[in-house]
Amino acid sequence: MDLGIAGRTAIICASSKGLGRGCAEALAEAGCTVVINGRDAASLEATASQIRASTGATVIAVVADVSTQAGQDALLAAAPEPDILVNNNGGPPPKSFREVSREALLEGVVQNMATPIQLVQRVVDGMIARRFGRIVNITSASVLTPLTGLDVSSGARAGLTAFLAGVAREIAHANVTINNILPGAFDTDRLKSSTTKMAAIKGVTIEEIAKIRMAEIPAKRFGTADEFGKACAFLASAHAGYITGQNLLIDGGSFRGSF
Repeated sequence: MDLGIAGRTAIICASSKGLGRGCAEALAEAGCTVVINGRDAASLEATASQIRASTGATVIAVVADVSTQAGQDALLAAAPEPDILVNNNGGPPPKSFREVSREALLEGVVQNMATPIQLVQRVVDGMIARRFGRIVNITSASVLTPLTGLDVSSGARAGLTAFLAGVAREIAHANVTINNILPGAFDTDRLKSSTTKMAAIKGVTIEEIAKIRMAEIPAKRFGTADEFGKACAFLASAHAGYITGQNLLIDGGSFRGSF
């Protein structure tokens, strides 16, 4: 399917690897100029080179921490008038809610709520003026179903969802949409890290823990960054202009709900 966004410019935050990279690859395949971002220069440039080679797209690599003013400035200097914004950022490490300090709580809110809101504020009026804009926020399945130890991440991402729900309706008239993708268990470095830690705690192999986790998912597997990216690209496409203010849960059927 032609997504109708060839020639558009997309900023994809935290996209040197994982789900952000999957989104960048899919948007590059759709013909977008993509601005990718990460904090490790070597890893980011390797990703940029690979996407250029596989898609032929223009890929601009920006080394920056998007949680900072300087990082956001650098992204927008590379693409002052983006048509597509994919908000993504690392979440706080798992921790018991009893151990969460005030500083950790505020940092989580900055990373997973304030930062994407600030970026939306900076790009949305240009999108409205051009009568096209697609904003996709990568949040988490934990927005809908609590995950022990991820309370800071869940709360901050739920706050982002609630904040932008009204904004999405306010700007829909201009063909500018805001939607959220809620990933479950995907085969990323973050999942591998948590699996490794759990294996060490239980004294079993990483493969055993992975097998147990997959058995709990109705699809009996972890998701891939590629399929996640394809979903993101559709929400960013010309065909998704009537979809806004929605939460797309991609979790292999793990959330047990009818609605």
